Amino acid sequence: MAETTATGAGMPQLDVSTFSNQIFWLIVTLVALYFIMSRVALPRIAAVLADRRGTITSDIAAAEEYKLKAREAEEAYTKALAEARAEANRIVEAARAEMQAELDVQLQKADAEISAKAAESERRIREIRDSALEMVSDVSNDITADILGVFDAKADKASVVAAVSERMKGGA
Repeated sequence: MAETTATGAGMPQLDVSTFSNQIFWLIVTLVALYFIMSRVALPRIAAVLADRRGTITSDIAAAEEYKLKAREAEEAYTKALAEARAEANRIVEAARAEMQAELDVQLQKADAEISAKAAESERRIREIRDSALEMVSDVSNDITADILGVFDAKADKASVVAAVSERMKGGA
């Protein structure tokens, strides 16, 4: 027995006498692995890959849908913004027109007041001028009578008034 262990020493896989037996079991193992892999493991892997592919496809479809919704929302926002700007411009124009109308009314009132005050001022100026002319006429009559009195010239009041009136009108 000691000899068998001495000659049988080494790795059993490299023993040429057991090669046919090793090759048989290698083929049986490979065929069993092939059937196990093709019937159990590969269908599971294929199912996982199909699930992933389906998930990716549905995610891409959802992303396209969200992209479309985002584009629609952006268009709606742009439209709403344009409408809001148009409405704001309309309100501004309406307010501007209202303010201009109110300003026109106020200007008309101011023009009417100015015209009335100007007419009143002209009337007063005429009164003052007429009053001043009357006063000048009275003073001129009085001074003329006094001057004639100084020169001992006799003239009645009516002739003095007539002479002064004639002279004030521009006559000689």
